[in-house]
This record gives sequence, C-alpha cells and structure tokens, in this order.
Amino acid sequence: MNTEEIMNVALKLAGLRDVPNDSAIFVSGRGIQKVLFGIDIGVSELMLAKKLGYDAVISHHPPGGMVTVNFHRVFERHVQQMVSVGVPAEEARKAVKRKLGMLEVEMHIRNYAHIIDVARILGIPFMNIHTPLDEIGRRRMDEQIKKEIRDYSKVRDVVSALKKLSEFQNALTDIKVGLGNLENLAGKVVVSHGAGTNGGYEVAKTYFKYGVGTLIYIHISYGDLEKLKKEVKDKNLIITGHIASDSVGINPFIKELENKGIDVTTIGVVKG
Repeated sequence: MNTEEIMNVALKLAGLRDVPNDSAIFVSGRGIQKVLFGIDIGVSELMLAKKLGYDAVISHHPPGGMVTVNFHRVFERHVQQMVSVGVPAEEARKAVKRKLGMLEVEMHIRNYAHIIDVARILGIPFMNIHTPLDEIGRRRMDEQIKKEIRDYSKVRDVVSALKKLSEFQNALTDIKVGLGNLENLAGKVVVSHGAGTNGGYEVAKTYFKYGVGTLIYIHISYGDLEKLKKEVKDKNLIITGHIASDSVGINPFIKELENKGIDVTTIGVVKG
C-alpha cells in the first residue's frame, strides 16, 4: 500500500470524502508493509522507526501539538454535530466562537514543522490521521448507546453501555461522571467527539440548553467543568478518558490495515 491508500482506508471507515485539516500526508511513501502507529509521534519515535526498519510512521494527533496550522477549522465540526441534534445553527455558531478564536491564535505558538522536517531528513514516510479516527470512535460510542439506552435509562446505564467496549475495559483510566450523578435519568444522550478537541464549557452548556440530558466528552478542562457545576443543574456530563476514547476509533482502522496485509505496531493505544 502507499500513504494515499492508507489515508483513504481511514476516510472510508469514517464516512468522510475529504481529508480534514487536522490530518495529512507529510512524507509520501509506497510499498508499505510495516507501520509504526502512535497516538503521539515525536522525533524519538521517528528515529526508532527508522532504526527498526519500519516502512512508515502514522501519528494520530497532528505533529507539533494539538493546535497546528488550520487545526481550528476542524473545530467547526461541532456546529454540524450540534445542529444535527436540534441546536439552532446560530446558537451553535455562538457556542464555538470563543474557543475557535483561541485555537486560531494558538496555532501561531506551535513549532509545527519540526517533526515533519525530521521525517523528511530521515527519509521515512510520515502521516497523521486525526478526525477520521475520532469520527469512527464517535460512531462506535453512539451506536453502543443507541443499542442499549431507553427513555427510562439512568446515567449508570449509559456508563455500563460504554464499558462494554473493550477499550474502556482495558484502560487504566475509568469513565467518570463529571456533572450530575449515576442515579439521574439520562434523557437525551449525545456523544460530542470528532471535532478536533472538546467544545468546553460553551458547547456543553448549549447542548444542555437545547434538550440534551447527558453529554459525553472524552475530556474537559478543570476550569470548564467547575463552571458547569456552578451554572448547570439536573444535567449530566460523562467523561470517558482521552486515550481510551481515541483508541475506540483507532483500533478498527488498525484492524482494517492488518486485514490488508500491513503489519502494525502501536504505541500508546489501548487494546481493543
């Protein structure tokens, strides 16, 4: 396989037509049979891959940190996700405005070219696949909830449903209820994932305002969570854990590559 074909595998699994702004092929390659895949890849992992004879390296997160050039545009996916569950479009755009601006400013901080240049110097094919794999994970979690949760279900039932996914069983972290409690009725349940990074306080509060009873984030800052606790009543926020949740979307992609004859070694991925 070549790097373009590998990217297309991810897009097809995620149901996406185009490569998102947080995913890219930095150094193209062909005849790829042995891949090193890591949730985070740096210079040391590239050098390890070169030394051990891997044909290519794939990172989940964009090189140079989560905020890289044009990364902020992926954050706008929150708008379409919110609208799809009944949030008015104008309200959804307002909810993402502050954090979208913050991400756009922060892209000027990051040394986005460093790791890519090292890959070029080493002559090793290098790419990253972020949103497509997160979208696979979001759909897996959403499908699991729709299969198990009913109108009378409680928050504990949502947590139990998610824990049936092997990645959450095998993770060192545990699924937490950050807002609300296990005995609350779950109400309308939404998985907010696959839009670059979590929507923070503003997106969560807007979901709750427009009828969501239980929101699922893979992570949230302490400050945003404290604000929600002070201002939001009778709603629930479940936090599933960053690496475990990323792995929920990564593992089906890894399995598909292996089905196509690629030998994949993973770094930091929770086994499915």
